[in-house]
Amino acid sequence: MFEKLFKPIINVHPADIIVLEGILVLHDSRVRNLLNMKIFVDEDSDVRLTRRIQRLAIERGRNIQNVLDQYCRFVKPSFEDFVLPTKKYADIIIPGGDNDVAIDLIIQNIRSKLGQHDMCKIYPNIFVIFSTFQIKGMHTLIRDVGTSKHDFVFYSDRLIRLVVEHGLGHLPFTEKQVTTPTGSVYSGVVFCSSLCGVSIIRSGESMENALRACCKGIKIGKILILGDGSNGRQLIYEKLPSDIANRHVLLLDPVLATGNSATKAISLLLKKGVQESNIIFLNLIAAPQGINAICEKFPMLKLVTSEIDATLNENSRVIPGMGEFSDRYFATDD
Repeated sequence: MFEKLFKPIINVHPADIIVLEGILVLHDSRVRNLLNMKIFVDEDSDVRLTRRIQRLAIERGRNIQNVLDQYCRFVKPSFEDFVLPTKKYADIIIPGGDNDVAIDLIIQNIRSKLGQHDMCKIYPNIFVIFSTFQIKGMHTLIRDVGTSKHDFVFYSDRLIRLVVEHGLGHLPFTEKQVTTPTGSVYSGVVFCSSLCGVSIIRSGESMENALRACCKGIKIGKILILGDGSNGRQLIYEKLPSDIANRHVLLLDPVLATGNSATKAISLLLKKGVQESNIIFLNLIAAPQGINAICEKFPMLKLVTSEIDATLNENSRVIPGMGEFSDRYFATDD
């Protein structure tokens, strides 16, 4: 009997999906912390008892009365003391194991997670806008070395607008009801009004027009950070709203490479009193090295980008990248 209940340990190799099943899986916090999705199947007690009788009495030949006695004395009290309380830790509670609707929703969630970039699975504060053929086409144009200055600016502005709109979607909001011209009531939301932008000079200034188009009258501060030989990045200039500590901040820089300039800028914002969770960092493209640098040091910040590139080359330029963004955008690359 012991050998039937306790099977040998099985080594599990890395996989995209690992399903861990058991009645006490959610009991141990060390195990819970490893799970991306926690599911509790809440089956009816009569169904559980019926399955137990079928398994032990019919399949294993045990006496039905003994099965019932053991269930009442040990199994049911133990379930109520140790298993049922773990229900509160579940992300999803499925009423009944044969719930096709719930199972379909879980499958859809898993598919969406598998479609994410690997960096999004490591850092929950990264948000990559959903890629469409339109977005892929715009990336193709702005990355093409042969694209004219006019087209580069036009399609960069379109992409920047999408990134800004996506970033604004991460602001806090409150529910609000309004009356429409038809006399009907519409239930909507009102976003946070205490907002400002901060551009990292010079390339970050290319994102200001899109931000102004989305947020009428928004205040925009500026930060200039330059390399200074062996001393790393140095703050050269900063002009920020005097009440920036009380605002949510959209930090603007179209290309995240090493993350050194961004780290310096974010550290300055924190020094000025801005809460880390109130910073939304907007990019067009980001390299994994820069993402690691930012998200490791500032886990409460939100990073929004349109694509994550492959790597950096020996000159710390994003690959495949789009070249020197500010030179191409402001036509100073000649």
